[in-house]
Amino acid sequence: MSHNTGATSDWSSLDRPLPEWFRDAPFGIFIHWGAYSVPAWAEPIGALGTVSDDREWFTHNPYAEWYMNTIRIEGSPAQAHHQAAFTGVEYDGLLEQWKAENFDPQEWAALFKAAGADYVVPTTKHHDGITLWDAPGTGERNTVHRGPHRDLIADIAGAVRDHGLHLGLYYSGGLDWHVRPFPPHLSTESVDETGRPKDAEYAQYAYNQVLDLINKYKPEVLWNDINWPDAGKNFGSFGLGTLFEKYYDAVPQGVVNDRWGDTHKDYSTSEYENFKESESAAAWENCRGLGFSFGYNQVEGPELTLSGKEIARQLVDVVSRGGRFLLNVGPQADGTIPDLQRRSLMDMGRWMVDAKPLLVGAMPLDPGTAGSQDAPWVRWVDRGDEIVAFVDDLTGDATVELNVKDVALRTADAAIVGGGAKLNFNGDRLHVKLGPGRVGPALVRIPRIRPQVN
Repeated sequence: MSHNTGATSDWSSLDRPLPEWFRDAPFGIFIHWGAYSVPAWAEPIGALGTVSDDREWFTHNPYAEWYMNTIRIEGSPAQAHHQAAFTGVEYDGLLEQWKAENFDPQEWAALFKAAGADYVVPTTKHHDGITLWDAPGTGERNTVHRGPHRDLIADIAGAVRDHGLHLGLYYSGGLDWHVRPFPPHLSTESVDETGRPKDAEYAQYAYNQVLDLINKYKPEVLWNDINWPDAGKNFGSFGLGTLFEKYYDAVPQGVVNDRWGDTHKDYSTSEYENFKESESAAAWENCRGLGFSFGYNQVEGPELTLSGKEIARQLVDVVSRGGRFLLNVGPQADGTIPDLQRRSLMDMGRWMVDAKPLLVGAMPLDPGTAGSQDAPWVRWVDRGDEIVAFVDDLTGDATVELNVKDVALRTADAAIVGGGAKLNFNGDRLHVKLGPGRVGPALVRIPRIRPQVN
């Protein structure tokens, strides 16, 4: 792909169809791992989008990966915790304590594959500016020269592809608290506008790093965060438009998300309960952690960690509305995935053995045929020759009536996939009797009547 160089920004020149692999990829794994995984501490006050007061959110930030920002807020509980637990240690001193001594990328990738994932997106640089590869311009402030003393991105990329999964890479283009040390964020406006770098020098710094990621690892997803420096939103020598062109040349089947400012995107993103307007886009993805944090938070126990069944319900809900689900895993500093998170992923994987084939390529069902409901819990997808109901009830065993209005369905030929429930008919009504011990929603396939061909 080529484009006339210069400052003019014709973002529509980058528009292209969504690659088939991404259309058929309902489930991804996010990985937030960094120096913040050493303290692994945040206050689990709630999910993003449920805490309306900005100052409360930032002062008591439940995102452990925001630790460097939160400990700089005077009077914050995180600051008090850091002073007590890491007396005299600056944030960068945590990098030396991050050893990753038990990190096994092949074991990680095998777990993600078993959980039913299609793609994996590790963080390469979060807002603290520490890079997980030997990034240009970072000197020794990266994991190759300090801490783990490894190119963690190369390790993860190799293992992910060895297991047949697609590789994405997260990069924080919008914030870098080391290269551009603004005062700590206390408001959304600070993050979005007044406290983010916009200058040409930082734009070139970020450009060089992302281009290095493209050249070295050929990611099939470029997942930027927050925004992109305004001085780089053009098609000049170090412009974002030029970067996108180089990316698509290097990875023709690649996609980029929507967090580059008002420029270009292949798909939109929501996060927990925030940015819900993105979920009306033609292509979108919802991301969240297993708890309220992305980075590992030792404060979060089982009551705040999604179970395998809860992950399954979230995935199904998202797919039934036309999206895909990016679920975050937060490894510990030594490189092990916490037992709580591992158990949830393994439970999810048992359910995905039967469910995954029904989710790949699924589309939202016309609500005129059948509608979603929450009590009992039912979601629907359309697979062309059939429709599929996902049925659950958290109160225990239950009988759920599926109210299907389309006469072009062979309701009498409906079938349960994978067990965990039984079907029966009451007149022309289809009932699902849920059994105990299900890892996720019961799966009910209802075929369509094929038109007669003379």
